[in-house]
Amino acid sequence: MLVVIIVLLALALGFAWLKIGSHRQAVQALEQAIFRKQPLLSEDLPGSAGTAWERLRRVSNEFISEFNQLQQQRTGQLAQLEATLGSLQEGVLIVDANNTILLANKAIQAISPRPAHQIIGHRLELVLHSATFLTYVEAVRRGRAQPQQEVEFIEAGRTTWLEVTGSTIQNQAQSRSLWTIFVLHDITKQKKLEAVRKDFVANVSHELRTPLSVIKGYVETLVDGHGEIPADDRERFLKTIQRHTERLNSLLEDLLVLSRLESINPGLKREVVDLPGLLAVIIEDYQARPAAAGHRLELSAEAVPALGAVNLDPLKFSQVVENLLDNALKYTPKGSRIELAARVLNADDVVVSLGDNGPGIPAEDLPHLFERFYRVDKGRSRETGGTGLGLSIVKHIVQLHGGRVWVESELGKGTTFSFSVPLRVGGK
Repeated sequence: MLVVIIVLLALALGFAWLKIGSHRQAVQALEQAIFRKQPLLSEDLPGSAGTAWERLRRVSNEFISEFNQLQQQRTGQLAQLEATLGSLQEGVLIVDANNTILLANKAIQAISPRPAHQIIGHRLELVLHSATFLTYVEAVRRGRAQPQQEVEFIEAGRTTWLEVTGSTIQNQAQSRSLWTIFVLHDITKQKKLEAVRKDFVANVSHELRTPLSVIKGYVETLVDGHGEIPADDRERFLKTIQRHTERLNSLLEDLLVLSRLESINPGLKREVVDLPGLLAVIIEDYQARPAAAGHRLELSAEAVPALGAVNLDPLKFSQVVENLLDNALKYTPKGSRIELAARVLNADDVVVSLGDNGPGIPAEDLPHLFERFYRVDKGRSRETGGTGLGLSIVKHIVQLHGGRVWVESELGKGTTFSFSVPLRVGGK
């Protein structure tokens, strides 16, 4: 009897062991299906029959199907979001509560030396080096930030100004975790224009104040003591007033010229011009002027005859050459040689240069010569009646013609101003 019981128990244990093994295989198959996100078939459940396993298989397949659909939707939404953000000119950043970058669009490269996809997953502090911005990030999280904040970023010696707007968004996966989104608008150009405007207003005010103060002082003297001032002094006062009035008039005329050149319609009137003849007329006119007495004005005849006709605005072109000639006559001593030359460069451009053997210009001043109101010798420039706008006008006119202007100089050996204009306009 005992033997029978032992045999039955052994058979029961063997049967149970087989059942457990088949269930274990079914669990493994179910686990692999969920891990691979692939539907589970009935034949994939070895030795596991019954309604319970079939229900579990159907529920698992429904879960896998829904998960795959959600994953596809998420992938599509992310692709759409990345495409949308990628087309924006503004930079977009999303960071989590630990300042880890979760999303960044391509526009972020304007302030980050690395591409956007390379900064995702990195700490914000390691990517954007700005204490002001990090302070603003914390202020946004606490709800104490201004609607907009101007932030200066400096990367690799390059300064970028951004207008930053930030807000918090709830992380649906973790209800207690706040994400923060920032939109960064590049305002570097506006900042530079603002700085230029401020400098321009300051320079104009300074340039106007000096002659006006002189005129005001002499006029007050003449008004208060016109009956007691000797005739010679009155004449000297009046000539001084006249000289500073003419300087004011020249300054205002140059400002008007610059304003027209920088307007939407600068009034460039191109026509086919005999360039050698135009340069010859300008040189001949200046040779007869009193300011040219004692100077040697020459026109290089080597390449000029080959230039022929050029499509340009003759009045504005003449103004460029005349401004350069005026400067050369003012800042070179008597006996100096001034040469006007022209040549064809690469069969595409005409290069006109005006060289002298005067005292030259210091190297540190050369990059600033075409800036408004910049003078190498400020005192001497004012004495000679210069407004400080001549070379700026030259630069604008040359650029309107599609050319460029540059200067080469060496102390004690002279200076050469050069500019280029295209031989043809629009490929014609």
